Amino acid sequence: MSDATRLDSNAWSPFAPAVMQDPAAGHQALLQQCPVHHCADFDPPFYTLSRYADVEAALRDVATFSSEFGQGPRFTDPQGMLCDAPQHTFMRKLTQPAFTPGAMRAVAPQIEVLANELIDRIIDGPETFDFHDDFAFPLPVVIIAGLLGVPTADLDQFKAWSDIQVAAMGAEDPAQYAKEQAAFFAYMQNHLSTRRAQMQSGADVPDDLLSLIAGAAYDDGALIDNADALSLLMQLLVGGNETTTSLITNLVWRLLESPAQYAQLVQEPELISAAIEESLRFDPPVLGLYRNTTRAVTLHEVTIPAQTKVWINYAAANRDASAFPNPDLFDLQRYQHHKPKRHMSFGLGVHFCLGAPMARLEAEIALNALVKRLPDLRLMGEGERIAPFFLWGRRTLPVARK
Repeated sequence: MSDATRLDSNAWSPFAPAVMQDPAAGHQALLQQCPVHHCADFDPPFYTLSRYADVEAALRDVATFSSEFGQGPRFTDPQGMLCDAPQHTFMRKLTQPAFTPGAMRAVAPQIEVLANELIDRIIDGPETFDFHDDFAFPLPVVIIAGLLGVPTADLDQFKAWSDIQVAAMGAEDPAQYAKEQAAFFAYMQNHLSTRRAQMQSGADVPDDLLSLIAGAAYDDGALIDNADALSLLMQLLVGGNETTTSLITNLVWRLLESPAQYAQLVQEPELISAAIEESLRFDPPVLGLYRNTTRAVTLHEVTIPAQTKVWINYAAANRDASAFPNPDLFDLQRYQHHKPKRHMSFGLGVHFCLGAPMARLEAEIALNALVKRLPDLRLMGEGERIAPFFLWGRRTLPVARK
């Protein structure tokens, strides 16, 4: 590594307070000065790729940038979809039916009913409220919990466990969450075993994600083992609520920062899909995920050793001016009148986010309901961000309904 690159590396860290407060504050420094960054502030140390072309190439080169040992910052055993082919291909095929266009059409009425019920409560409640707690959090968590067969009475605990799963991935000391994680795994194991017993007895069971996974079998006819089944359930749980909550919260936050843009959507709801795509580009709920090098790779005169964690920084790639003109501008027209390069917020290639259709559907239904029924929504403060360094969203977002 050259002296200049080392100097630039020391000038940025994903854990620096300013970067934690606003990750975009460091993107241009990465993109222009240090496209391959080495971070020694984590165990294990990792490299970061930020430029659009490098991120795109790495996501497509699964032979070199592998998911076999997880997509988090630590090395983990291959499980569920967090692995390479052929296991990844098999596991993804098992769960794909839950996210087809037909499946989305089937769940859309349920999302619409829930969105309007939540708005009913907001209208009947105090003028000022927390948008995260009262709308953006309950909408996706109720939907994914329903698909996983979780009783309504367990929703608060379910959400708390989901947050712990995410926190543990990026924590300096993940052992602090071991007790809660063990309780969560025991709960989900009992949930899975109960559904399997019902299915084997011939009882009628819901046609949901839990039944799909509980009845999934390997090519030899044997049910998939508990480790794989539980890993799938956990991945679907976290992907199905935490990230969509942040998508909805980030989107409304940016729109209300510039009230004219929210007012424009009230008048022109046909812009909603474009607004969602621009929000995903500008404020990706997942700032980036990790890959594991299978060989030494040299990029921009920096050599990344084999068996090294590499953070594929979606958020920085989304602010690369070579791919997106005026990248630091939140532009409602960007995806409306022309087709820019695809944003990286759902990944790319064989590991493209399975739940992307659900996230987009929930955000579209949510925003349509909000602009129709709460046209005078106002921002009352920026709130505070969620904790994990590789995720981006608002843990609180104070707003007023008029």
